[in-house]
Amino acid sequence: MQTKYSIVKQAIKSQILNGTFQPHEKISSESELMKEFGVSRHTVRLAIGDLVNQGWLYREQGAGTFCADRSKDEENAKPGNHKNIAIITTHISDYIFPSIIRGAESHLSQQGYQVSLFSTNNDHENERKFLEKILTQHFDGVIIEPTRSALSNPNINYYLNLERQNIPYIMINAYYDELEPISITIDDEKGGLLQTEHLIELGHRHIAGFFKNDDIQGTKRMKGYLKAHRMNGVDIQPNNIVTYSSQEKATKPIEMLRKFLAESSGNKPTAIVCYNDELAIKLLDVIREFQLKIPEDISIVGFDNSFMAELTEIKLTTVDHPKSKMGEVAAKVILDMVKSSKGIQRKDQKTQESIQFEPKLVNRSSTGANKK
Repeated sequence: MQTKYSIVKQAIKSQILNGTFQPHEKISSESELMKEFGVSRHTVRLAIGDLVNQGWLYREQGAGTFCADRSKDEENAKPGNHKNIAIITTHISDYIFPSIIRGAESHLSQQGYQVSLFSTNNDHENERKFLEKILTQHFDGVIIEPTRSALSNPNINYYLNLERQNIPYIMINAYYDELEPISITIDDEKGGLLQTEHLIELGHRHIAGFFKNDDIQGTKRMKGYLKAHRMNGVDIQPNNIVTYSSQEKATKPIEMLRKFLAESSGNKPTAIVCYNDELAIKLLDVIREFQLKIPEDISIVGFDNSFMAELTEIKLTTVDHPKSKMGEVAAKVILDMVKSSKGIQRKDQKTQESIQFEPKLVNRSSTGANKK
């Protein structure tokens, strides 16, 4: 459990790291900090004293306490022979993430860089902590998979501080649109279109779509799903669209598919478009509960072409994801940016462009012609 003193100290550091306090700007007074954190003056003075000793703050007699300019100290502290890249991802050990990380780590290691891995577990607070660590531990560059990229991000100031400190970063799999970062992604909208158009070409007209809506991949894949209907003159049935958050991914899609399959009307879905392979595998279990055959009774399409796609007795039709190739390309791009960032501001680095992989459908046995 954190002490009151350490809470105050960390909060002031966070405000410096996220740019709330700029170099030589006066910080909150002792009285204001006492009121904000509900602590004694002694606790506030201890926290401030530590930060002064560590070079984060300085005092001016009769004027108050100010944020120190640490830029020169940080530049001098950077070890000349250490080359460090941070990789922040939403997950490390499951699904397609190990392949992406291996692709990046392999290339970075070959170029003599040490790699530090951080997993946010898709949580913004964890992302904040890791960004603070990166801002204080002298990394040369950062590869970041955004956390819940479709939502407003509370950590934008930390990314702006990375830019202010001239620490290059790129985003993979998704991006925070408001930052307009260099990104390495797959064309998720086209992927969603390929999934849906494949089913339409097989004669399906009642196609259920399941999309995670707190990341940008999910919203773009849903856009492709809608576009495929419009392009092919197929009526969009709003009730066939299921959106869910990261917290709901283990429950809501399963509950909704059970509801769909229990319907007695003629509008029961004959095919399913899934946000990813992981979800498709879970929905296969529901389909088995209803003793339906795949693809004779119902077709299903995944996304990512993960190892899961071929694990079950039903080999999954899916959209291919570059995985390790994406990681390798991300590593090459960040190293190019690191080299060009030496003494160059980020605004002058626009020779580096975002890269978007083209998706392709991998046709297996989970999809077939609509016979109803």
